[in-house]
Amino acid sequence: MAAPGPLPDPHPPARRRPGRRDQPDRAVPGRLPAVAGAPPPGRRTGTAALPPRSRPPGTRTGVPVSRRPSPVPPARSPAPGRPPRAGALERTAHSGLGGGRQSSRRPGGEREAMPVRPAVSEAELEAHLRGICFKTGPPRRIGVEIELLVHDARNPRCPVAPDRMRTAEDALRALPLHSCLTFEPGGQLELSSLPAASLTACVEAVTADLARVRPVLAERGLGLAGHGHNPWHPPRRVLTAPRYDAMEAYFDRRGPAGRSMMCGTASVQVCVDAGHEEPGPLGLGRRWLLAHLLGAVLAAAFANSPLAEGRPTGYRTTRQAIWAQLDPGRTCAPPQDADPRTAWARYALDAPVMCVRRPDGPWDAPEGLTFREWVRTGDPRPVTWEDLDYHVTTLFPPVRPRGHLELRMIDAQPGPDGWIVPLAVTVALFDDPEAAEYAYRAVKPLAETAGWRPAPENPLWRTAARDGLTDPELHAAAVACFAAAQEALPRLGAAPGIRAAVAEFTERYVARGRCPADDQLDALPAADADGRGPVEDGAGTAAEGRLIRGKDSQ
Repeated sequence: MAAPGPLPDPHPPARRRPGRRDQPDRAVPGRLPAVAGAPPPGRRTGTAALPPRSRPPGTRTGVPVSRRPSPVPPARSPAPGRPPRAGALERTAHSGLGGGRQSSRRPGGEREAMPVRPAVSEAELEAHLRGICFKTGPPRRIGVEIELLVHDARNPRCPVAPDRMRTAEDALRALPLHSCLTFEPGGQLELSSLPAASLTACVEAVTADLARVRPVLAERGLGLAGHGHNPWHPPRRVLTAPRYDAMEAYFDRRGPAGRSMMCGTASVQVCVDAGHEEPGPLGLGRRWLLAHLLGAVLAAAFANSPLAEGRPTGYRTTRQAIWAQLDPGRTCAPPQDADPRTAWARYALDAPVMCVRRPDGPWDAPEGLTFREWVRTGDPRPVTWEDLDYHVTTLFPPVRPRGHLELRMIDAQPGPDGWIVPLAVTVALFDDPEAAEYAYRAVKPLAETAGWRPAPENPLWRTAARDGLTDPELHAAAVACFAAAQEALPRLGAAPGIRAAVAEFTERYVARGRCPADDQLDALPAADADGRGPVEDGAGTAAEGRLIRGKDSQ
């Protein structure tokens, strides 16, 4: 299968009208891997605040939504005509794949029951989305979703056979776990915590679950590894279901990056409450803006996916580079210049439909159909409330509102407890008022670098993916934010072990302008390690050629 070419230059000349996110300036797909070479460095020119974007109802511009449930405050009253539902905090949060890959799987591949409650109007659907996307109140609960690569313990480069994965899955499902255990299409294991009342409680619960999971896998010759992108072999789907078939077909229209996302990526996703309705450091509006600027800093600081099939890709976080190649209508952030609720509701309705569930046959959706158009036309069949709920699980922006905020930009981390540090740092910077205010002031200047394009397609996020903390602007912001987090952790009652882990990571990486990806690049033979970091002028073609040859197995 042909792979897309390198990502477009993060700093192209401004030649596109604001708001035309559905027609990004991209290289034409035509090569094998999900990510080819890194783009040559460009001189970053900051852009002023985002200009307003208008998107008339029914236009074919896409928009992202969310991916799996997690902690959220209690639900408000339902939208008109909508039956009440249990609050998300009372449910185990999960929904699979770092990209909308719903990991739960019915035994024997059974299909889900088809929807039965017809939706009424666009207005009711939009009101419902506005009512459920941000549940405001004092930030009290947190959660985390950890994805890890399952590999052969003796030879990680040897793919794990599907039968072997199924045997391990059967054994794992018999364990008494606090978290929800699911598998992604490529066999990645995911643990989604229950909402926790404190950082320490969340860490203790997930640590206990991992301590039960690892021995079961070890008995079967399997291990878990924290990488944002599979460094050993090309993507290979293990799970089969109508959802995954439709998802794969949908992403294949743009090239193979979708398969890499579905089957070869892993992350640490941190879930925090949406915040107060009122303004202030813990207010919804401030936290929404903070998440999209701080997100680039977190992506850079925790970048841990510089390799594909054993070769450097030119990015510290190949996972983020892959996300930037996918359908912008469901993977880019909604406009930041509008009320978050309104922006998200419109974004969800204007997003392309990925799959139409049917009792028989494939779930493929007509190409170019948005959810809003589906509601208006009733074709290929009338829309139901369940269709809207399902549609939202196929939207994957970097920050996804699920009542709470789901931060999805952090690579899976190395080591048995590497996930604790991004969880602790993120929670500290969102839930401690003093740290939240300090972090916002530290990242606010990054808005000029980001410009008007949405994350992860804007220059700020592209630089984070490529350069990590070698970028001076991101490094300075990370130093300030990690210092604020370290001061906040004692105020949040974090256990000594958590504080020590954050301090060690800060000294080893952040203070030195490094990230975990740099350790992997340092370990490469000299002949391969020259693919790291910013590609110098004139060196792009050679770097891309090396990567393409390494991807021929795809």
